Amino acid sequence: MEPLETWEKLLLGALALLLIFWFRPGLKAAFKQSAAAEEKDWKGLLIPLLLVVLFVIFLISMV
Repeated sequence: MEPLETWEKLLLGALALLLIFWFRPGLKAAFKQSAAAEEKDWKGLLIPLLLVVLFVIFLISMV
């Protein structure tokens, strides 16, 4: 595969900036909501994550 030409790099950069500006209002609202998250929200993340880790450890031990 050939390296990208300069104009292609500029076009990709412009598209990336366009996407950032397009998603900015939604990202701003999401960051506001995550800043106001309560402690109970962390349990909703940690419990499934812990279960996955335990399951992987179980699978490794069965080998």
